[in-house]
Amino acid sequence: MPAHHAAIFIALLAAGLVAPFLLYPVFVMKVLCFALFACAFNLLLGYGGLLSFGHAAYFGGAAYISAHAAKVWGFPPELAILSGTLAAAILGTAIGALAIRRQGIYFAMVTLAFAQMVFFFSLQAPFTGGEDGIQAVPRGMLFGLINLRSDITLYFVVLAIFLGGLLMIYRIIHSPFGQVLKAIRENEPRAISLGYRTNRYKLAVFVLSATLAGLAGSTKAIVFQLASLTDVHWSMSGEVVLMTLIGGMGTVFGPIVGAAVIVTMQNYLATMGAWVTVIQGCIFVICVLLFREGVVGVIARWVKRPL
Repeated sequence: MPAHHAAIFIALLAAGLVAPFLLYPVFVMKVLCFALFACAFNLLLGYGGLLSFGHAAYFGGAAYISAHAAKVWGFPPELAILSGTLAAAILGTAIGALAIRRQGIYFAMVTLAFAQMVFFFSLQAPFTGGEDGIQAVPRGMLFGLINLRSDITLYFVVLAIFLGGLLMIYRIIHSPFGQVLKAIRENEPRAISLGYRTNRYKLAVFVLSATLAGLAGSTKAIVFQLASLTDVHWSMSGEVVLMTLIGGMGTVFGPIVGAAVIVTMQNYLATMGAWVTVIQGCIFVICVLLFREGVVGVIARWVKRPL
């Protein structure tokens, strides 16, 4: 790991340790959950070159499974989160196996179509609670020892999950597998000519991205004690695209910045109602015109080091 990357990880850890004492812990937990979601999406788009408009299916689907497992089946939080993550992995495998048969805008439309199917299933299925969602999800006891009813205690669990997911993504990106993904992103015909079975790599990164998105969704369901239709709505897929592009597509730390910006806007500008969406759109246009590589991408170009 380069020294400047190690320094950034240390800075993230330090900021994470003091954040709940300076800011509202639930707000910071929301930022961490969406930052992990955006990093998972960036793994697919920024490094695999695959634009998915349906990542809310894995985020929200995992949230429903996790919430149902904790509330109805009585699973402890670690097993509930694991159940949601596993469900996202299975769903990602099924959808990915079909979606990777298409490229470009056709791939994006296929993922959106499947995500809408998951949305309508979540609306109609008996166990999801319809428009009410699954409410009053118990946080429970982690490993039977740690009481997660305290926001501060739960925060440090969420921080550990986020950092673990981020380190996993970092390792994937900088592995031989990650280098092949970059080659496929830049020139798939050339990667095929070198003997790589590109569809296998694309399916693998699709499943990994869906699994990590499911981990973020499962964790969010435990934090907010709620799984709702908002989590599987198409607008959620759009938000994660926005987070990734604002922060910097194809950068390790860009999606974290993008998620922090969008979640902060939604939280502190909530009193403005629908105008929040208009402001988000204006910021997106400004970033596209002035920061085409995203905020972190521009900084990386200025310091001449990958971020």
